[in-house]
Amino acid sequence: MALRTYAEYIDSLKKMRPNIHKFDELIEDVTTHPAAKYTVEGHGKTYKMLDDPQEREILTTTSHLTGEPISRYLSIIRAPEDMYANSRMKRHMFHLAGTCTGGRCAGWNALNAMYIATYEMDEKFGTEYQNRFLEWLKDAQARDVTIAGALTDPKGDRTKPPSMQDDPDMNLHIVERRDDGIVVRGAKVMICGVAAANEIFVLPGSAYREADRDYAVSFVIPRDIENLTMVETRHPSDMREYEEGFDSPVKDGGITQAYLFFEDVLIPKERVFMAGEFEFTGNAVEYFIAPYRAAIGACVAGQGDIKIGAAILTARANGLSSKVFNDKLVRMHVNNETTYGMGIAAAAMGRMHPSGAWICDMLLSNVNKVHVAMLPYDTSRLAQDIAGGIGETGCMPSYKDFNSEKYGELIKKYMKAAAPAEARARAARLVEWTTIGAGVPGCMHGGGSPDGAKLFIRATADLEKKVEIARKLAGISEEILESTPRKK
Repeated sequence: MALRTYAEYIDSLKKMRPNIHKFDELIEDVTTHPAAKYTVEGHGKTYKMLDDPQEREILTTTSHLTGEPISRYLSIIRAPEDMYANSRMKRHMFHLAGTCTGGRCAGWNALNAMYIATYEMDEKFGTEYQNRFLEWLKDAQARDVTIAGALTDPKGDRTKPPSMQDDPDMNLHIVERRDDGIVVRGAKVMICGVAAANEIFVLPGSAYREADRDYAVSFVIPRDIENLTMVETRHPSDMREYEEGFDSPVKDGGITQAYLFFEDVLIPKERVFMAGEFEFTGNAVEYFIAPYRAAIGACVAGQGDIKIGAAILTARANGLSSKVFNDKLVRMHVNNETTYGMGIAAAAMGRMHPSGAWICDMLLSNVNKVHVAMLPYDTSRLAQDIAGGIGETGCMPSYKDFNSEKYGELIKKYMKAAAPAEARARAARLVEWTTIGAGVPGCMHGGGSPDGAKLFIRATADLEKKVEIARKLAGISEEILESTPRKK
């Protein structure tokens, strides 16, 4: 089996050991519980749509390992065209689900990062990590599993490295090495889409030094492995179980985040891809963020498309022509295509790694991350501006009140404009969803902070080369050195 059906995907989740909690309650079935079912349905679209040949072309590719059809979320980037296709898919999935499918997206970045990092570790140390990784990947492709990615550690005191923390568990680490695997303790936090995942791919959270060797760890586990406890975070989607009709405009999409607590979890040897090779932790993180920060521009462009459509629907329902908002609409389109196009450029300007994988350009990927931390918020502001108060102030009655036998007809009478009251309400709720509600992705810190991206930009921008170009053009023969900043 290479591609699962939607029914098989849902069945695979139902069979998993319950280990996700929310509001102090164990979620027995993620496919039906209000806190998890929406993200499951959103991710489920990656399976449900495969019966349509056009959707299948977007969502699948051919495994370079087996020659079989596989999900793009389980593929290795081997050419810039693979990144173009992935960006196209991510934008498209926003159109289908109304929000992100991070429970597959981050896992895809993680497996691509470790495909390269395992190759490099084997080259230097003579380990067998990549063969181990490839055997797992072929099996994962054959089972067509949904894989979440887990990078972020709690970190504790940000001024101290992991080995200097008062509590050593502030970063996930190895506490025991055994013949059959390793035992790990600690946590990964703010991890996207785990409720919809079959497995979780764990990476080191940062670049570490020799003193932090035990924190240099990467592996993949079943989501329901013993001694792993997860807690879903409070999220804008939390009220959806109480909402009906247009109050919850997207019925089969949503994203969740979770804290993952590892309490001496045994990781089988065949699923361990890094265990102490601290020299390659920085590489692994870079190989993760390069495709992530390139393709996230497509994610926010996909949601930007929805913001534009919802804003214009609301304006038309209000009786206004889209031509009134021409400058604002152009700005919104520029925002969308800037992040999308920058991601495509990062792929095009990338390089081939000796492993056969394609690495996106680090400078352009991080420039895109900075854009993603700003432009979608401008698009949201403009969508709210175009929609008017009904789409932004939260001053619209609920669906239950709208249909009240006591006063529902009055609400409908006074909410009616150029379009019927319910059509106007549905459009306005979608503006809310995409700009201030549960449909908002992590633009500011998803895929890392913009300040972190700026550090990468400074490191990869080759500033001195630009200075040398300017010095020669200006006819300056002297070398003008950088001064040392004065201490305050």
